[in-house]
Amino acid sequence: MHPLLIALLAGVGFIIAYHTYGRWLGAKIFRLSANAVCPSREFADGNDYVETSKGVVFGHHFASIAGTGPIVGPAVAIIWGWVPAMLWVFFGSIFIGAVHDLGALVVSLRNRGQTVGDIAGRVLNRRVRWLFLCILFLAVMIVLAIFGLVIAGVFRMFPAAITPCLIQIPIAVVIGAWIHRRGMDLKLPSILALAVMYLTVIYGDVGLLGDINHTLKEWSGFTWVIVLLGYSYVASVLPVWVLLQPRDYINALQLISVLVLLVCGVVAASLFGGAPPVVGLEATRPELAMAAPAFNPNPEGAPSMIPFLFITIACGAISGFHCLVSSGTSSKQLKREPDARFVGYGAMLTEGFLATLVILACGAGVGLGLAGSGGAILTGTEAWTHHYGVWASGLGPALGAFVGGSANFLQALGIPSGVAVALMGVFVASFAGTTLDTACRLQRYIVQELAHTVAPPAAGDRDVLAVLRGKHGATIFAVITAALMAAVPPVGQEWSWANAGKGGLILWPIFGATNQLLGGLSFLVVTFYLWRRAVPIWFLVGPMILLLILPAWAMTLQAFVGETSWLAQGNWLLVGVAVVTMVLEGWMIVEAIKLFPRVKGVIEDGAVQPVSSPSV
Repeated sequence: MHPLLIALLAGVGFIIAYHTYGRWLGAKIFRLSANAVCPSREFADGNDYVETSKGVVFGHHFASIAGTGPIVGPAVAIIWGWVPAMLWVFFGSIFIGAVHDLGALVVSLRNRGQTVGDIAGRVLNRRVRWLFLCILFLAVMIVLAIFGLVIAGVFRMFPAAITPCLIQIPIAVVIGAWIHRRGMDLKLPSILALAVMYLTVIYGDVGLLGDINHTLKEWSGFTWVIVLLGYSYVASVLPVWVLLQPRDYINALQLISVLVLLVCGVVAASLFGGAPPVVGLEATRPELAMAAPAFNPNPEGAPSMIPFLFITIACGAISGFHCLVSSGTSSKQLKREPDARFVGYGAMLTEGFLATLVILACGAGVGLGLAGSGGAILTGTEAWTHHYGVWASGLGPALGAFVGGSANFLQALGIPSGVAVALMGVFVASFAGTTLDTACRLQRYIVQELAHTVAPPAAGDRDVLAVLRGKHGATIFAVITAALMAAVPPVGQEWSWANAGKGGLILWPIFGATNQLLGGLSFLVVTFYLWRRAVPIWFLVGPMILLLILPAWAMTLQAFVGETSWLAQGNWLLVGVAVVTMVLEGWMIVEAIKLFPRVKGVIEDGAVQPVSSPSV
């Protein structure tokens, strides 16, 4: 199938899904009401709970869930063939991922903006709440520990991206303060900020700015981790309107502009061919076609496609991390319930389309020209095979394929190679940074909820955990635990400043399965919430079972099966975490099975009563 046709069919399919299945979910299942008083109004505090227009919340939500996930996952998983990857992205995002994000958002909206972990304690029981919060804490700590290293890696690969990413922060603060004081709309200032950032992409690697880029490129991974965690602390304790909202809105505009450029690049390459792979050979414009095989079930060195395809592609199809964004930050900002469909369901479909373009960049874009050994330029299947000859699940190969393939699309539009690569590097690093600071704010909520669970305020505010119930104490704890985890050197290596910062990589192999398991547990909470209100749940049962079985299956294979298993390698830490995780999962499932037959139509104790506004 031609790449342009794939992009068109996917785009049209996502639009149809939003206006049909998404509309049905909002109107008939969740019964979104314009009269409902959202937490942003009921608990308005000017810091976390802030009434915000749906366009701005969409920008925050999308930038937070996107990160590098919908890039790295599809870029790795295409080794099994572009058809399996594309089918999982398309149908997964429509029937599983978008339903998951919308469900978590709505349930949080109707429970004071609490996270799904906190809500689990009411709709299931207190033991499940404790177990869920522990799993959430571990998952987010891994994200915080690893994403500083991810951003450092991106900056080393694409140093021209450093200045544009850094300059985005003060611009966002100025915009946030300006808009908050004057009550202006965010669109025009954000567009101007985006234009300034793109100017730094074009001219930011020359002169003084170029010197800054190449100096910061040499920083160690641990230096970047410390700096970025410090930034995350500041970003997560500031009111959302100061930095979080304007920065995420700028990133959302960046994403939309890049998506438009990539689609235009696919069209241009389809009509006129790719840019000449060698300057001076304008007559040899390579033809755009899928260079990746449709199916490649047994690539060299790769694990089995089933179940690993479904945990390799998370963001872009379904990601458990999204339930934290939906119920942690977005639910505290929406000012109208009907906006939840646009933010929750719509943002996930947009991410699905981004994953589609990633598949096209890695499956067809790399075929437009890739540098081989000895200065040779490879095109077509040769280029794809050169990059995907053997299994490589690391960040570098995946980002290399995406940036190279997408830059080829941009070059088909006449954009110079250096600018195209820098633009895509900024794109990747900006979204990784957004995920990092949002994750820090989410971890603060989780720490506060855990502290409330262990020692509620009624027990006295003078106890030790009183500090962790506060905003600053919980955030500092989140940052310190992530920094300590990151500081651990790789297995078998002594501690040094050069080796530090890579500790997150120790638990990273287990994150994919844990992340998808989190999605299954989030579905469990949404299912019980609806079941207790006698609302149909048939559309949730299949995705929930899928996301409880597949991650456990993959984790079992990783931990215990084969010569490359963690057990065979003597990696007792990963084996131990896998065993504990699966025991917690099994415990929660047993609790749910025991409770399920008894609670249909039975509203949970302590349920939050909806508040309605007399005006629409």
